[in-house]
Amino acid sequence: MSTSLEIQSEDPFENALEAFSRTVEHDLASRQLTFPTFLDLTIRIKRVCDDAQASLDDIIRVIRADPLLSARIIRLANSVALNPYSRSFTSIAEAVRRVGLVNVRSLAYAVATEQLAAEARSADARLVASGLWMHTIDVAAWSYAITRHLRTGDPDTALFAGMLSSIGQFYLLARSTAHPELEKDLNRLGEFIGLWHEPVSRALLTALDMPPAVTAIFDEGDPYGGQWPPAELRDIFFLASLSAETPNPFLRYSASSKQALLEASTRNVPTDQLSLLRSEACDTRNGLLAALRG
Repeated sequence: MSTSLEIQSEDPFENALEAFSRTVEHDLASRQLTFPTFLDLTIRIKRVCDDAQASLDDIIRVIRADPLLSARIIRLANSVALNPYSRSFTSIAEAVRRVGLVNVRSLAYAVATEQLAAEARSADARLVASGLWMHTIDVAAWSYAITRHLRTGDPDTALFAGMLSSIGQFYLLARSTAHPELEKDLNRLGEFIGLWHEPVSRALLTALDMPPAVTAIFDEGDPYGGQWPPAELRDIFFLASLSAETPNPFLRYSASSKQALLEASTRNVPTDQLSLLRSEACDTRNGLLAALRG
């Protein structure tokens, strides 16, 4: 028996991780990324929302394929954040008009990732996935609230970018279920996902034809430009990530250089002004977060 086979037989985790690494490398090289089932529906919704020739009936037809998503859209349309005059929406068509197509895509992703979080095989992995989902919608709600309060951009786009911010981590978690051995050591799996999630996220967003304003949140370099008040979506996303009350469970697995960069950027944020901004945008964030949680 060869040495490599002996190592593989002695450490099944390394064997599974090597196979998983080859899968991820192939996905990135071929750009033929295989989306999990729930994300397939999200992609179909995005495409029909982006299609100028698609009618409202076409959009509703795709949305109705997922009753949970339909219910969440009705709830979001009736939320205080989007419905300050308390009009009652019960029709999907009217709710979609009220919520807007960008928010429909964001909510579709929220529902898909929530379901993906429940798909992990082990209880510990499900806990990590659930924590990631809670962090993601928290960041998305803050992104929307901060943008809306500052009036420096489109709050719906900020919400959508926030919802997509963990797409690489969710993708890798979903793909790792094909290798059950990986869930036996979540620390080492977390290190792998911490290393790979940014290039995977960029590849996924490219495959989804996301605009540069959204993909910019994954640009390399300083994550915070230092301008106050923040005007760029990248800076707003960074502040939203700082404001989130639910931590990203994978942040602790970030490479030391990345962690150092994040800490250095945090020192450039005026904490007193961020505190005031959070206080002023908090009600909007809370209302939207409740609607996203369902």
